Amino acid sequence: MNLSNSQKKIVSNVAWSLGGKAVNMASALFVGILVARYLGPESYGLMNYVISYVAIFSIIATFGMDNIEIRELSRQNDKKDAIMGTCFCLRMFFATIAYIVIAISLFYFQTDKFTSLMVLAYGLTLFTGTGNLLRNYFTSIVQNKYIVKSEMYRTFVGAGIKILLLWIKAPLEYFIYAQIFDTALVASGYYLSYKSTVGSIRKWHFDKTLVPFILKESFPLVLSGAAVIIYQRIDQVMIGDMINKTEVGYFATAGKFVDLIVFLPMVLVQTVTPMLVREKENKPETYEVKKKTFVSITTWTAIIMSVMVSSLSYWLITYTYGIQYAPAIPVLQIMAFKAVGMALSSTGGQIIIMEHIQKWAFIRNILGCILCVLLNYFLIPQYGIIGSSYVTIITVLFTGCFANLLIPTYHNVMKLQLYAILLGWKELRYFKSCLLYTSDAADDRI
Repeated sequence: MNLSNSQKKIVSNVAWSLGGKAVNMASALFVGILVARYLGPESYGLMNYVISYVAIFSIIATFGMDNIEIRELSRQNDKKDAIMGTCFCLRMFFATIAYIVIAISLFYFQTDKFTSLMVLAYGLTLFTGTGNLLRNYFTSIVQNKYIVKSEMYRTFVGAGIKILLLWIKAPLEYFIYAQIFDTALVASGYYLSYKSTVGSIRKWHFDKTLVPFILKESFPLVLSGAAVIIYQRIDQVMIGDMINKTEVGYFATAGKFVDLIVFLPMVLVQTVTPMLVREKENKPETYEVKKKTFVSITTWTAIIMSVMVSSLSYWLITYTYGIQYAPAIPVLQIMAFKAVGMALSSTGGQIIIMEHIQKWAFIRNILGCILCVLLNYFLIPQYGIIGSSYVTIITVLFTGCFANLLIPTYHNVMKLQLYAILLGWKELRYFKSCLLYTSDAADDRI
């Protein structure tokens, strides 16, 4: 391709993202399959129950700051030390609050002792998760290769540890401890990348004048994010409590393949968003056109991948996890289309943040959360994990797209999404330009 230097840098950034994610997910899937086969559906289900339980409270620890951090670091890179120092202190404070709430909830719901201990242990990932602040910095400057290197480092070391645990026939709790260690590994990788390319984190400083602004901007996203986390994770918790942990194992197995097809749309969103922010500020006359192309390409990438995975569900499950996980096949056939809802939700959500109208976002997500809990409550006892699979699709489509009809401010976002669903395939011819269109704006950032 006849590309300028800046365009080559953009392509390199996307290539790093896609290549790294492919390697990480392939390795994680391979090791995950071995672990699932070794543990069996019941123990594997319990491990995923623990992870989902903590994930529900993770929104308190992040306080919706991820996207705000990326946006502000993209806009005000010269103030990065103050922004990052302030956000780090806030993250540690909210992680402590979240851990305390987890402990109280375990006492209130009277979970069995082993499960409670595992939840408390895995809850430590709320603190190591503060390393995502460094990840957000590299995302803001469109330098995903540092993120990829850190995550690959975590993947290979973590995979080696899990294989060792399989070899010595370790009990379930050791695999949960390994998951905790994984988050510490990736955080340390982000830190080393930042130290070697940017400088010491000792330059960070807490700026109390930024706190009101960050909290004000993040608060609507906390409510929104809390609802999103609940409707994405509550299903496994409800399945575990209303049926059993074995069914959680089947449901989680299907979810692993869904994660595989979500990654490409998510990489597009993460890569293009910082560029769209600058496009909106510097070239508003072209922003609207490129925004439509962005939503359409991301949505149709998800649609194509969803159809492929749904069609191949039988072979994907039986030739990987084994026939003992066969009940996960119909779940995957349905759940594959979750990627479409997630693509609509993430692209629409980023546009809402870029246009500073996020204060209403929590409404659609809270409605989606309520819908998810109510439908699961009625459908799980009658239809089991199949019912919960349909609830997942209904919820993500409602929350990511159709709930915008209820909020006048978001009607333009919904128009973009409906165009993407019905006619967005026409925009696929612009896939290359979607990745390259901000080459001029990227020159000063890369």
